[in-house]
Amino acid sequence: MKKTLLCAALVCFMIAFAGKTFAQKNQIEKVWYDEKKTCKVQIYLAKDGKYYGKMIWLSEPIDKKTGNPQVDKENPNEKLRNVPLQDMVILSGFTPDPKDPNVYTGGSVYDPDSGKTYCGKITFKGKELDMRGYICSFSLFGRTETWTLAN
Repeated sequence: MKKTLLCAALVCFMIAFAGKTFAQKNQIEKVWYDEKKTCKVQIYLAKDGKYYGKMIWLSEPIDKKTGNPQVDKENPNEKLRNVPLQDMVILSGFTPDPKDPNVYTGGSVYDPDSGKTYCGKITFKGKELDMRGYICSFSLFGRTETWTLAN
């Protein structure tokens, strides 16, 4: 009886572990080129259950003027202007829209070219994402870029 119970517990543990190991990723959890193909952004699910994106590749990782890695020189916080762009999180806190499984909202988009943060909306379109950044509370005032699948 004890062996049967132990075997059953072991089988349950293995099934639960296998389910976690082989869990399918969300459709946006991939690597994407920005519209100009100057960087690749990896979108991932964080422990808080929201989606984030970090720049994992830059077409010009070295600043031609300084010979050092590109940094966040436009950041409004002077203390952060020496933070490297490589591996910088630029998408934060996106969640799936309950009305449309291809739309992700509630997040923010950081633009290192301007040093500004915007509210954001991601629309999944297969091998493309529409990435919209807009002034919070004024969604008409913004810009949409089309990102393409990198891998």
